[in-house]
Amino acid sequence: MFTSLNGYHLSEYLLVLEPNEALQQKILQLKQHFADTYDCPTAVYSKPHITLLRCLQYTMAESRWLPRLERIINGTDPFLVELSDFGSFPTHTIFIQVKTKNPIIELVRSLRPLQPMIKTDKAHKPHFIMDPHVTIARKLLPWQYEKGWLEYSNSEFSGRFMADHVLLMRKQMDEKKYEVIKRFQLLGQKQTIEQNSLFDW
Repeated sequence: MFTSLNGYHLSEYLLVLEPNEALQQKILQLKQHFADTYDCPTAVYSKPHITLLRCLQYTMAESRWLPRLERIINGTDPFLVELSDFGSFPTHTIFIQVKTKNPIIELVRSLRPLQPMIKTDKAHKPHFIMDPHVTIARKLLPWQYEKGWLEYSNSEFSGRFMADHVLLMRKQMDEKKYEVIKRFQLLGQKQTIEQNSLFDW
């Protein structure tokens, strides 16, 4: 993985939905329990979120695609997200399932026109996440997954939050933590979006 090309710096970007504060704390308790029980400190490294988009792009290109991203998000209506119980990606990830996937999938699909702007090259295509979930722990060792999944597959969880904004997060290639660089509101301004897009080349 390279960090720059011809002096231009690359950044990793994440576009995410975040639960409300009370639900975040509830999920953080689960993540802390997993970290303590299964010797997995990385479980608590990130705040609870639902990833919509992940991409790699030159930092200097932000002024070209961020305004378009904001218009897409502003054109989306707020929606309710319901979480229910647990799922897994064998043999490495345990997560909270999203019960109401359709509005999130539709939002992700609406982001696809951005692909030419956020694709660095053929080897670094953007990832549009079509299976929304809230990660508890990932990159697990086999024993962590097996024992953790035995517990969580027999456990229950429920929660809900109103998705009324998304966060755009960025980190340089040589950094470990993302920082929030933009907060976009879901405003349902569809008519304005359609009119503006006629002139948006």
